[in-house]
Amino acid sequence: MRERATRPFMDIDDLHNRVPELRKDELRKLAEVGALNFIKDGRRTTDDGQFVVDGRRTTDDGQRSTVDGQFLHRRSALWQVERAARAVGPLLKEQKDQNSDSPLSPMTIEERVNADFRGTGLTIGRHPMAYRREELNKLGVKRAIDLREIRNGVWVRVAGWIIVRQRPGTAKGFLFLSMEDETGIANVIVTPDIFDQNRVVLVNQPLLLIEGPLQNQDNVIHVRARRIEPLSYAMAAAASHDFH
Repeated sequence: MRERATRPFMDIDDLHNRVPELRKDELRKLAEVGALNFIKDGRRTTDDGQFVVDGRRTTDDGQRSTVDGQFLHRRSALWQVERAARAVGPLLKEQKDQNSDSPLSPMTIEERVNADFRGTGLTIGRHPMAYRREELNKLGVKRAIDLREIRNGVWVRVAGWIIVRQRPGTAKGFLFLSMEDETGIANVIVTPDIFDQNRVVLVNQPLLLIEGPLQNQDNVIHVRARRIEPLSYAMAAAASHDFH
């Protein structure tokens, strides 16, 4: 931050030379989570108020479209970090690589989300569920925000990342789940018999699809789980907060 306030970084070499405190593993981590994408012409917004992430223009809804090649993508940044952080003598320290472009393709959406979770525990882009919404709609899965408009007792399907599991000793074997999607949180009640039938999936799988009747009492909304299955997406998730 001190050096960036003085002047923008021109490239990864410039960052490495001006901030020698950054170790190679730290530079790698910054590159993996997209923190170095702005380096080349400096991070800037476009005329229509959009900003650039991973060498692509990003709108408020997270859709990306290709722009000019003036920004690094994550693998390009990683490629340059490996070269820049390699130990050299003083004679070559300031020498610029005339062919520093990475031959590696940009990360896919799944790879970027996984890198975000590995490096920071969260993602600053779209919620992972948003990337699968079209597929979930075809399966009849309701968004968390939709549940408030559904009558008590109606059978529903919900899906999301499990962010909280609770099975307190006073709950007589009931399990309570909080499932997050791109619109909010859906709460699920699992009875002891359903828990016993699906114990492995409920305890170990981060992403679930759950079916059952909606319970809406005085605007306190839950889904009472009757059918439970894992969803296999090539995306990681932050660890859930489990209380027993």
